[in-house]
Amino acid sequence: MSTEEDVVDVVVVGGGGAGLAAAVSAAEQGASVLLFESQKELGGSTQLSAGLFTAAGTSVQRGLGVEDSAEKFFQHYMDLNQWLLEPGLVKAFCDNAGPTLEWLIELGVEVPAVVSASAHEPGLCRAGVEDVWRGHVPKDQGYGLVQTLDAARKRHGVEAVLNSRVQRLLVEAGQVRGVVVDDIEVRAHAVVVASGGFAQNPALLEQLYPTVLEAGDDLFVVAAEGSQGDHLAFGEQVDAAVVGHDWGLLMPTVYFQRLHHWQSGFPPRSRVHVNPQGRRFMDEDASYAVSGGLIDLQGGPCHVVFDEKARLGLPAGYAHWDAEHVLAEAEAGRTLRADTLEELAGLMGVPADALVATVERWNTQLPQGEDPDFLRHVSLAAKGSSEPPAPIADGPFYAARILPAELVCTHAGLQIDGSAAVVDRVGDTVPGLFAAGEAGAGILGARYVGGGNAVANALTMGRIAGLGAARAAATRTTPTV
Repeated sequence: MSTEEDVVDVVVVGGGGAGLAAAVSAAEQGASVLLFESQKELGGSTQLSAGLFTAAGTSVQRGLGVEDSAEKFFQHYMDLNQWLLEPGLVKAFCDNAGPTLEWLIELGVEVPAVVSASAHEPGLCRAGVEDVWRGHVPKDQGYGLVQTLDAARKRHGVEAVLNSRVQRLLVEAGQVRGVVVDDIEVRAHAVVVASGGFAQNPALLEQLYPTVLEAGDDLFVVAAEGSQGDHLAFGEQVDAAVVGHDWGLLMPTVYFQRLHHWQSGFPPRSRVHVNPQGRRFMDEDASYAVSGGLIDLQGGPCHVVFDEKARLGLPAGYAHWDAEHVLAEAEAGRTLRADTLEELAGLMGVPADALVATVERWNTQLPQGEDPDFLRHVSLAAKGSSEPPAPIADGPFYAARILPAELVCTHAGLQIDGSAAVVDRVGDTVPGLFAAGEAGAGILGARYVGGGNAVANALTMGRIAGLGAARAAATRTTPTV
């Protein structure tokens, strides 16, 4: 501990999952920690998430007889991202994701060793397109993760100062020595930047994630309000390298969805995704690890096609995928509707013979139990759905435009190494500065590996950052005489 009463060992900027993990792990090492959160409550985007956590070689997997390892996780992760990521950094993440999950379980997070059919049922589920299941769903979702970490924060006496936005870093002779918050200097031996991404900052989106602009007025953001890109301004102070340009998670949704799917609702099981040629082109339940890219490759507008029976079968109570809401969209002419598939094709601007053939082929396949073209029966089984969907046969028929439009997180941020230390433009680490979550970039890549990728990154690298900051603080403090 420092003998300087006005210096804290570690300052953590941001109280989401990454920041809380950093604060707790640093405090566990005996460091004095002070956390600043710009919003009125802790949790950030982690609290808004399903809490799904991707990891390999865990006790949960072993409890279900699943053989897995960090090495297999690494290989899958790098292959999916076409080896565009720095292998050493990704290996550090994959090696530490499993131990971080065990740490969370020790803190009180509940992840039962049972099969989960979705990201909303505690247990082990399929997270993406991995060969073995790696999606760990905690009890009480992201809220439960935050509450457990916050309880650990309180036990360790870490003060969290809310509604206080850090303005800049204190930098002396190229070394980070604290922060300025509300015009007050707070000196520290190490700083962890865990302030989230920049999904709520239109100017930064235009600069660093221009792909989102292609969604136009259909774009909507589900990230926390505090995702303003503060980390990028901090990085400029120390000449930090920025990586991850034009990378992020933009999930496919129909045009009328404007909220998280657990609020907007879910599309009907009996549906096909159709491209501008009037043909089906994907497994409609494919993971968003790949689904956005599949839609982007079609070269024009794509639609979800379903029938009246499917519309009427939508469960009530959701904001958007609700029978009455879909009907209202059709009445307004925004969702296309026609009595026959041929007429619907005309409204969609696709070849009528192709659309008719697509639906007829689908009706002879998946409703009969198997989907030899796109293997959607495998995806449905992974979700615990054993009953085949009904045929698409009862007019009127509907078509709603689908596109990547739900912005969940951004991947451009301060480059970090395997210890979560921030790296400058010449490749050297910045003394006293660490980053994690969306603020610490290089792990979330061009391909989002699947459900739980962002949460696992935030908590794993947050924990590593906290440990690194505590070590750095210990070497910078003045020994007691």
